[in-house]
Amino acid sequence: MRKAAWLVTALAVVGLGYGAFQRYKLYLPGIIGNIREPIGDYREVAWDKGPATAPKEQRPPNVILIVADDLGMNDISLYGGGVGNGAVPTPNINAIAQQGVDFVNGYAANATCSPSRAALMTGRYPTRFGFEFTAVPGSFAANIAHTDANSPYPIVYHEELNHNLPDYPDMGVPSSEIMIPEVLKQRGYHTIHIGKWHLGESEPLRPTSQGFDESLGLRAGGGMFLEEDDPQVVNAKLPWDPIDRWLWANLPYSVHWGNGTRFRPKGHLTDYFTDNALAAIEANRNRPFFMYLAYNAPHTPLQALKSDYDALPQIKDHTKRVYGAMIRQLDRRIGDVMAKLKETGLDDNTLVIFTSDNGGAWYTGIAGHNRPYRGFKGTFFEGGIRVPIFMRWPGKIAPGSTRADVAQHLDLFATIVGAAGGSLPTDRKMDSFNLMDPAQRREITFWRSGDYRAVRAGDWKLQVAKLPNKVWLYNLATDPTERVNLAAQEPARVAELRRLIEQQNAGLPKPLWPGLLEAPIRIDVPLNAPWSKDQEYVYWAN
Repeated sequence: MRKAAWLVTALAVVGLGYGAFQRYKLYLPGIIGNIREPIGDYREVAWDKGPATAPKEQRPPNVILIVADDLGMNDISLYGGGVGNGAVPTPNINAIAQQGVDFVNGYAANATCSPSRAALMTGRYPTRFGFEFTAVPGSFAANIAHTDANSPYPIVYHEELNHNLPDYPDMGVPSSEIMIPEVLKQRGYHTIHIGKWHLGESEPLRPTSQGFDESLGLRAGGGMFLEEDDPQVVNAKLPWDPIDRWLWANLPYSVHWGNGTRFRPKGHLTDYFTDNALAAIEANRNRPFFMYLAYNAPHTPLQALKSDYDALPQIKDHTKRVYGAMIRQLDRRIGDVMAKLKETGLDDNTLVIFTSDNGGAWYTGIAGHNRPYRGFKGTFFEGGIRVPIFMRWPGKIAPGSTRADVAQHLDLFATIVGAAGGSLPTDRKMDSFNLMDPAQRREITFWRSGDYRAVRAGDWKLQVAKLPNKVWLYNLATDPTERVNLAAQEPARVAELRRLIEQQNAGLPKPLWPGLLEAPIRIDVPLNAPWSKDQEYVYWAN
């Protein structure tokens, strides 16, 4: 595969000339990908059907885990906000919390998507098995490293580490890890993955090798929602973001079904994934099932249906309007999933969980994703890791409940397995607490990405970084939005929390692949805001 890539590159240099090649090399990964695996025409997906009649005896609950991609706390309207100052209500997402429980101190396991999903699926800190950084191809890192971000703080490219890397498809959760569906299959569940995976593309790392009976979606980290020139789409490109330029140049509009080759889906991916989720619910109405419905919305590239865009004329900024239209569509389709449960009579016996993989992203250019919290995706400030964790299970969870204790993505493993009547693996250290068990409470939780690390113990939260060399300490009981850094006033507490971080990291394995890039992310303004030296920032790897 690598030889093929070099051959295509060499032919491009010869055919175009070096100057033209430099202008068009951004498109090479997509071209090479299409040569390696052409995209086939649309094909129907036939979901495996369960029994024709419902069992007479009581059966275990179905579980649907819905994960949004880069959804900020202020992208939903539950707390009085929402995109466009409330122009985009999210009644269906809100209803999961209103008809169940809202964990108001809900956290992602990481500030970027891939490690967060690794933790969510395994119930273990991903650093326990070397999954520390989001995997990126070496060519991608080299390309991004030389872009001009108009920043006084340069991107750090570890070129010395960009050799002898695992093949990109092999960068994923090791097959030795035990995932939620593997445990549930032992309890007689039919297991379904729909949407984003981003935990390894080679066959041993795919969903169907990690416990899922059926899988439809994106093996990698993303894809186009529609063809760029589709008459039903409205696009918002982000010229200030080099990664966005790479996505538009290279991401395919395609999906994989099981271990088959990729093909074009039908319609906007949010609709396509939902329509298939509805079909899978119908097919499995008479047997217990676990569905991991992992939308790639509202992650970039920003692409909305024209009908949703046209419904939001009050939002004047084009980018924010497209983003809001994506949220509008996502909420509507989640409502369709909930309606399907009622239609099939499965509503009362289904545990529905909703969350996001991390906070809203800085690179969209939208400032308010995570208000009132500071920070964005790629930071361990609350805005980067505070996420909705909503659970609904009629008869088991009282409607309108709230929980103030810390809940974490890690805890969804034990919660789901416990609801299914299963047991946690005993042959390894697990980091998951059952959120349905009142006797289990998470007192301490950790985050780590290279030299940037954080811990919350009780109400105190410490962040430590080497780029910049800085420490942030906050008392979240009195300062939940992290406005007053108490590190200088509380040296003993800083030392105590540092010790916790050191104890957590002692004996952990080396990362399975390195962080090739470190880029500065500002805490209080998005990527398109003008830079000034007085803005707080932190470097994030990969």
